[in-house]
Amino acid sequence: MPSLFRRKSTDLVDKAITTVTPDEASPSVRRSYTPSKKELGRETPKRPVAGRRPAGPSTPLNKTEARERRRQLRAESSAEFRREGGPRDRGPEKLLARNVVDSRRTVGTWFFGGALIVLLGSNQAMPPIVRLISNVLWGVLALGVVIDSILISRKIKNLVRERFPKTTQKLGSLYRYAIMRSITFRRMRAPAPRVKIGDPI
Repeated sequence: MPSLFRRKSTDLVDKAITTVTPDEASPSVRRSYTPSKKELGRETPKRPVAGRRPAGPSTPLNKTEARERRRQLRAESSAEFRREGGPRDRGPEKLLARNVVDSRRTVGTWFFGGALIVLLGSNQAMPPIVRLISNVLWGVLALGVVIDSILISRKIKNLVRERFPKTTQKLGSLYRYAIMRSITFRRMRAPAPRVKIGDPI
């Protein structure tokens, strides 16, 4: 007599097996599918032009053209440095120090010219009187540069404390910067002077 509480083995197998349709067989594939931009009717945005390097010349430069191009780039770089200066020339305190020097005549601009005269006059072939004059001239120039440097440094110190009381710029660095500029010929100074001799600072 068959048991009433036991199911047939065939019934359990039939219940465990379910019919799978093709649409249900790969749900992950259907969910991960991304339509192409062409199907969506959208175009790929172009990269912005700003910040991109300009296209180079279609034909390579010959040696003469390349040499001329390098010369032109050096001239442009030199002109920019002459006009704007370098990193060490940045800052309002440095501009003030330059203006103090450029607004006056400095003894230092004659220092190198005088040094050349002294060098020639100190030659042993020269008469003793010429050598004596050369040595005196050398002493006068050196003393003049020292006195001029002290006056320039004092003026820079007063102006910086007045106009930039909270500055972190070291005064010693400003003094050296101004003194080196004061012994450079005016036409050779970089950045170029922005004030004329005698202008108020």
